Amino acid sequence: MLTNRSILSVKDLNQMVKDLLTDAIGQIRLVGEISNFSKPASGHWYFTLKDNSAQVRCAMFRNSNFKTGFIPKDGQQVLVSAAVTLYEARGEYQLVIDKLQLAGTGLLQQKFEQLKKKLQEEGLFDSAYKQAIPKDINTIGIVTSSTGAALHDICQILKRRDPSLRIIIYPTLVQGEEAAAKITKMIELANIRSECDVLIVGRGGGSLEDLWPFNEECVARAIFNSKLPIISAVGHEIDFTIADFVADLRAATPSAAAELISRDTQDQLKDLRGLEQQIAMAMDNFLLKKNDQLQKLRHHLQTQHPQVKLAKQQTYLLAQSRSLNAAMEQIMLNQRNQLSQLNNRLSRQSPENKIQFYRQIASQKQQELNTLAKQYLTHAKHQIAIQASQLNAVSPLGTLERGYSVTTDSQNNIVRSIKQLKPGDTIATKVSTGTITSTIITTTKNH
Repeated sequence: MLTNRSILSVKDLNQMVKDLLTDAIGQIRLVGEISNFSKPASGHWYFTLKDNSAQVRCAMFRNSNFKTGFIPKDGQQVLVSAAVTLYEARGEYQLVIDKLQLAGTGLLQQKFEQLKKKLQEEGLFDSAYKQAIPKDINTIGIVTSSTGAALHDICQILKRRDPSLRIIIYPTLVQGEEAAAKITKMIELANIRSECDVLIVGRGGGSLEDLWPFNEECVARAIFNSKLPIISAVGHEIDFTIADFVADLRAATPSAAAELISRDTQDQLKDLRGLEQQIAMAMDNFLLKKNDQLQKLRHHLQTQHPQVKLAKQQTYLLAQSRSLNAAMEQIMLNQRNQLSQLNNRLSRQSPENKIQFYRQIASQKQQELNTLAKQYLTHAKHQIAIQASQLNAVSPLGTLERGYSVTTDSQNNIVRSIKQLKPGDTIATKVSTGTITSTIITTTKNH
């Protein structure tokens, strides 16, 4: 509690007012027009929200405005959710906004564009899925208000142009929160009952809010999934709804839809007269063709008389008999020639000739093999003699036979120098005929 003697700083005062505003008012929602919108490099948004008689400063920080989905513009009517607070540095109260969306028509237009983009990306508008409107229509289904002017206009035009058409009405709400669900239900019911050739879905003109049920996703998907061809007839010529893009055919108005699917009585009478003329001409052509066929059959009957056919068959039989005899003679001649050729081939391929031929070759090969074996053995003996002579030349035994000897000490090491021996050592001297054992008395070094 403050007393009369309490002295506050400006900062303390602003902090107290800020706390009071926050606690007393808290989170609020309000509608206003944007002005003085700015978007500095920090990413925060700053603008003024005003109406006809007042204004308030607003801030929407970066961590909140990135979820908005659009950049606000001056003059836009928006609906905001904000906290009332005080900007202490200037002592001004302001709104810190955490949610912002377009208000009224602007919001609906934004929702329209978002749904249109979504369904277009899914392919619901593709012409590949559009059904053709039948040419011969007997029954027309109409999904609209049973008390609206649109139904009256459609029925009047159909009655005037083609009274023979059967009309089935699927009554529904076309305005308000429940209208979209009702329209969807009637489209599905018409498909279940499957009692009409084409379906008109629509209503008369109105504001964007009035026409909004035809911009709902459930209605669009019901039209897309319909097995019956659907003509959309919503509002006036300048009005476009999501239903127009999904439908198999769009009519500018309900009256235009009636004109599109009905044929004028006078036009039908002209078509009937034309069909009558076509039938008469076709009948004449049919009778003419049948008369030509009759003449051809008479001529054919004359040419197919039994005696004429018998003479033709006899001539044909004679020709075939001659051809058969000639063919048999030619076959016999060919068989004889083939037999002679086979005998010649058999004679040339006789086993006795081949056996004799291969015996001669085997005898020659045997002689060549014996000669080569003898030559190889002679060469081998010569090589062994040379190698034995060379081996004997380098053999230690040969050296001993020429008068040389090999001396080893008591460790069986070959003695190559007197430095290896001293008086009293025992040595062994190997000569060609045996070994001489000696004791060293003295050693003398060569000079």
